Amino acid sequence: MLKETTPSGPLNATISVPGSKSITNRALICASLAKGESCIRNWSDSDDTALMMNGLNQLGILVRRSHDGLVVHGRGGELYPPKFPIPVGNAGTTLRFLIAAASLAKGRVVFEGSDRIAERPITDLLDSLNRLGVRTEFTPGIARFQVEGGTLAGGSVRLRGDKSSQFLSSLLMVAPLAAGELEIIVEGPLISASYVDMTLDVMGNFGVTAERKEEGKAFFVRSGQRYRPADYTVEADASSATYAFAAAAIAGGKVHVRGIRADSRQGDIGFLGILREMGCRVEATGTEVSVEGNRSPGGVDCDMNVMPDAVPTLAAVALFARTKSRIRNVAHLRYKESDRLEMLATELRKLGAVIVVYEDGLEIEPVPLKGTRLDPHDDHRLAMSFALIGLRVSGIQIENPGCVKKSFPTFWEEYQKMSAQQ
Repeated sequence: MLKETTPSGPLNATISVPGSKSITNRALICASLAKGESCIRNWSDSDDTALMMNGLNQLGILVRRSHDGLVVHGRGGELYPPKFPIPVGNAGTTLRFLIAAASLAKGRVVFEGSDRIAERPITDLLDSLNRLGVRTEFTPGIARFQVEGGTLAGGSVRLRGDKSSQFLSSLLMVAPLAAGELEIIVEGPLISASYVDMTLDVMGNFGVTAERKEEGKAFFVRSGQRYRPADYTVEADASSATYAFAAAAIAGGKVHVRGIRADSRQGDIGFLGILREMGCRVEATGTEVSVEGNRSPGGVDCDMNVMPDAVPTLAAVALFARTKSRIRNVAHLRYKESDRLEMLATELRKLGAVIVVYEDGLEIEPVPLKGTRLDPHDDHRLAMSFALIGLRVSGIQIENPGCVKKSFPTFWEEYQKMSAQQ
């Protein structure tokens, strides 16, 4: 299946984005570990969230849809090993969070996923669980992961932070239910630190706290804390909003995004600052943000470590800048749904783009582009970023457009509101 885009004139569109997938999955874990009924509103109805809900159901947690949101019947950390493997597809957050949660189940829990998930980092998390008394098994290259739970001890554990902040988040969320107090010491740089802030914020809304030490390089969680059921509303997804913001920079005109706050704690809200630096006008009023562009943004040189999901979006904008742009400090993008640095360069070069790939980022020099067929390599963020290019370049065809359901199921409906502008 192919999606062919149509160039647009200056925009005047109002866009809605879903609830944050990242926050929804964290709220689902915390609600499942509480004892009692929680309601999660404005949740992300994405493929990754569906996999998380199914995994929790297999572990004995009833998660059901209601007219108000998701209702989660938490069991206070009492989980059961399922009879059959839990499917996780290529959902890194789902796998990593559920593996830590499975350490509480008294018995064997098996996860199975896609070929790509077997190539993504996981051993640092498994090693940490092993040191905390949980036996895990994983053969590199085979998408099958096994956890023998029920033995999560306290103590102190060291964890690398340079490949994924999700390892730290997953340990933090189960730490209150360990047999003793738990200290997690982060070795090396902590990438995507804003996502750890997100985790701590969600935990706090469900009644659990973690103490930061050593300037955020160590975290201490008291044992005996208990998650409380909550009525929790998920923020609109800042990552999804970046595509609408970028559309104004690329096509010109103005785009309004409903439900998003400029003071959100989500790291990707920082993309607004980059667009300002590129010459766009940004206005924020309560729960709506508007971006106005003039089709001629300036180039930037920026560290994207705190907002890595916005890198493909920025790459799309940089193609139309007046001067070259440099994206830095995102080496961990090589371990996402695809190797995002290499795949971005490979596909954008088909347009005629001039791109230099570095170990930790990209340099993009603007040149005239031509329409072509682009393969997102089953990576939702690449597909949505390629669609933005089609607002200016004729003849863009995108393979496997349905992969956007991983995080933004209604993307193409919202995109149509922009591409229909003439």
